[in-house]
Amino acid sequence: MDYQGEHLIRPPSEADSIILQVTVGCSHNRCTFCGTYKAEPFRLKNEETIAVDLEFAARYCRRQSRLFLADGDVLILPQTRLRRLLQDIRQRLPWVKRVRLYANAKAVRHKSIQELQELAALGLDRVYLGLESGHDPTLAAIDKGSTAEQMIAAGKAVRAAGLFLSVTALLGIAGRENSAAHAEATGRVLAAMAPNQVGILTLMLLPGTPLYQAAERGEFMLPDQVGLLRELRRMVAAMGDLRCQLQSNHPSNYLAINARLPRDREAVLAAIDRALAGETSLRPEAWRAL
Repeated sequence: MDYQGEHLIRPPSEADSIILQVTVGCSHNRCTFCGTYKAEPFRLKNEETIAVDLEFAARYCRRQSRLFLADGDVLILPQTRLRRLLQDIRQRLPWVKRVRLYANAKAVRHKSIQELQELAALGLDRVYLGLESGHDPTLAAIDKGSTAEQMIAAGKAVRAAGLFLSVTALLGIAGRENSAAHAEATGRVLAAMAPNQVGILTLMLLPGTPLYQAAERGEFMLPDQVGLLRELRRMVAAMGDLRCQLQSNHPSNYLAINARLPRDREAVLAAIDRALAGETSLRPEAWRAL
């Protein structure tokens, strides 16, 4: 398989998927906390290279029934090319039943619900969308490129097209000053988006990123463990009766949660309260990772 660029990332749940790189980098690539693609200009890979990768997968990946389209934002491709790509996957890898990809809200907004439905009919079944925060001042500060209202519209469009929506939120991204406002706004926006799955990660400051540099200058302060747990509690409480799978089992988190909401809502809040009271062991700092 032809993999270009310094980093090739995929969601943890796609560990057993065929990884087909269609784009290199991220079409937005301005988020102040992310250093994944900073040195990588965004580009579309040529279709001839992708065709060779599909032939490789056809020969060697017959045991894998899922496929993930990398890198950061494949949905930004023109509809005609996405249609052709999914048709090629169906023709050359007929045993692959599920195709997934990352998307940002801007890319989703550039697709009509009918276009998203067309992609779903051709095999796309899951979209991973990075919300990070539902707090507009925080979204602006991290240069996310979308407002909370636009994030909600994007999430609703994905769901209306019949696609599985997985949304990530980021603890600590608002710093100490806006921690509570970020948590509560993010919970409310998640409830409005109504994703099938919510994945919660915790910010880890990466050297070389604008947010890391702001922290070094004393302009940004990451909440401590207690502050992050309080943020998590506020966020879950603000989700109300949202029906979804809630997970905070990413290795960046101090407290792992795997629950169904709203069924397990009170149990999740109680687990966070026990952690705040020091009754639960948290992930050691040395074990945390991106």
